[in-house]
Amino acid sequence: MNGESAAYDVVVIGAGPAGCSAAAVAARRGLRVLLLERDREPRFKLGESLMPESYSSLRAMGALDRMKSSGFTEKHSVQFFTKSGRASAPFYFASLKPDDSARTWQVLRADFDQLLLEVAGEAGAECRRGVRVREVLFEGERAVGVRVEEDGARREISARVVVDASGLNTVLARHLSLGRVDYGLDHASVYTHFRGAFRDPGIDEGATLILHTATGQTWFWYIPMAGDLVSVGVVGKVSDLISARSSRPHETFFDEVRKCPEIERRIAGARQCRPVMVAKDFSYRCDRMSGDGWVLIGDAFSFIDPVYSSGVFLALKSGELAAEAIADGIDRGDLSAAQLGSFRPRLMHGVEAIRKLVESFYAPDFSFGEFLKAYPHHQNNVTRILIGDVLDPYFGDLFDSMAEFRNTLLPTGAMAKQQIAALSGN
Repeated sequence: MNGESAAYDVVVIGAGPAGCSAAAVAARRGLRVLLLERDREPRFKLGESLMPESYSSLRAMGALDRMKSSGFTEKHSVQFFTKSGRASAPFYFASLKPDDSARTWQVLRADFDQLLLEVAGEAGAECRRGVRVREVLFEGERAVGVRVEEDGARREISARVVVDASGLNTVLARHLSLGRVDYGLDHASVYTHFRGAFRDPGIDEGATLILHTATGQTWFWYIPMAGDLVSVGVVGKVSDLISARSSRPHETFFDEVRKCPEIERRIAGARQCRPVMVAKDFSYRCDRMSGDGWVLIGDAFSFIDPVYSSGVFLALKSGELAAEAIADGIDRGDLSAAQLGSFRPRLMHGVEAIRKLVESFYAPDFSFGEFLKAYPHHQNNVTRILIGDVLDPYFGDLFDSMAEFRNTLLPTGAMAKQQIAALSGN
């Protein structure tokens, strides 16, 4: 490839939300973009609930009009239920965003991903399905293109920048043997869809519900979607939910339903319309985001536990920010690791805010309702994270307050041990 001009400015691997966002925004900046997806048709995926801050990335892509006319169920709030069944007040997004951007959606991912692919194409990206990227090509330390397989034939495609949006099995991370930082949230999801399940009236119809089971060891999501569908899934430690159970996920799912009366009530009389499925949700980040001529985005770089529906938001935002970094770098003649990963501090600020909120959620007996009774001045900070307004804001002493509140929930002996450990520096 030495001496050749690159066929494309950008090759994007993977046409999920991250890849489509990067492709659309880069194309709108006037770059020559090739978006490659190995699946010939969009497929079912989790990640059905969008954070409101996804709105800005959808606008940057040119997707807002399509979303508003899509028929996807609108989502205006999130509500939490304790293990005793007590409900928090809903966290209404409009309390902090009193405009149209407080609106977000519950989506069927196959339809949503196809919509985003079409938006990328309309923006000027060349989009191709059924193409498997076998290898990222390098000249020295710089990525210069990809080797692909399409209809049994292999060929090389040159590019000034390779964007890896290939998800959990990231092509580049495997190629470069990048390390991972494990966040220690080794969870699994067991989930299905129902038709005819209960939906709250009015503005609450599309609310995401997060419900603890009576044991406090597992929790359910409840996501109302278009077509009278409701997505219902239970999340818990792999060791509790999968390893210690039979290999029959259907039984595991309904065992957990019986531990959550509010879920039982809502699906009573509903018809299950998808087989019960299992997914393992490993929370991590790669130890590098970028190199000369390459950058990781979306799940290829980092994944956080699904409780706050942050995955699609972070995918869309990282794609948008990567595209801007690439376009600015091309304008300046700088496609170094530092330039292509220049947005990393902002992104990691958001990832860490969400991770810390997740950490509190999983603390034994933690309740957002009770926390906000004790620390009412943090209502807006919590809502801001649930909205996804996490890349720039300063959250004050929110996380110190959460740690303090969690300590009040510890048994006396456990609290004493923690204090001793803190004093000893362990």
